Amino acid sequence: MSVKVYLDNCCFNRPFDDQKQIRIRIETEAKLYIQFKIAQKELFLAWSYILDYENSVNPYPDRKVIIEKWKSRSYKNVIENPVILNDAKQIGKLGVSPKDALHIACAIDANCDYFITTDDGILKKMEDYPLIRIINPVNIINLLKE
Repeated sequence: MSVKVYLDNCCFNRPFDDQKQIRIRIETEAKLYIQFKIAQKELFLAWSYILDYENSVNPYPDRKVIIEKWKSRSYKNVIENPVILNDAKQIGKLGVSPKDALHIACAIDANCDYFITTDDGILKKMEDYPLIRIINPVNIINLLKE
């Protein structure tokens, strides 16, 4: 299997954000390119129970349906287990919110190469995390070109 990725909820929702801001437009294009690579089976997507949960409480039904369709394209659906809960607890000690820590722990459990997010807080707090590369969608595109 090639490069395995995990997109968090804010990344999945980026195309629905205000596209008047250049940063958001660029991140949206990068995220859509990543999804194209997933559809082409050039990247492999991991899904998780925490993505299911966050998407289930999305107040916009149309967005919920669009995001949920990506679950069927995933190579793995991570379910809660004691290792994930323990890893999330340790990640939380680095200042990451409980939900975000669960996302990262799920990506680690799925043996992903990259955890892709547009959340600046996660990117800053987890910059040098040794168990998985935490990256913005724009930056991963530059890496994939290499």
